[in-house]
Amino acid sequence: MFGLPMADDLQTLIDDASFDFATGDAEGALAKLARATAAAPDSFEAWHACAEVNFSLRRLQPALAAADQAHRLRPADLFINTTLSRIWMELGDKPKAEHFGAQARMAGWKEELKNPPPKTQ
Repeated sequence: MFGLPMADDLQTLIDDASFDFATGDAEGALAKLARATAAAPDSFEAWHACAEVNFSLRRLQPALAAADQAHRLRPADLFINTTLSRIWMELGDKPKAEHFGAQARMAGWKEELKNPPPKTQ
């Protein structure tokens, strides 16, 4: 099952890693995410999850490396730009944090323009 290429298997592995992390098994989550990123290096979801787990563990350099990989795959994604902003702020680089924060805000605005809220009467 987890030899991977199939999208369903990959998503199941990422979901299992997320469950592991949520239930306190961060190392198990990272092991599954390492398998996912090795088998599918173009998986934005796996790289982003890896960045978030590492960030929550205060492993800032691995978090940054994973976030950079995710960002290469989807540079306009609101969530990865937010993640990068948080990582750079923790690393003490306020200009980079502000850059990625601005990118996240722009992505959010673009999404709002595509899907405006319904008008109230």
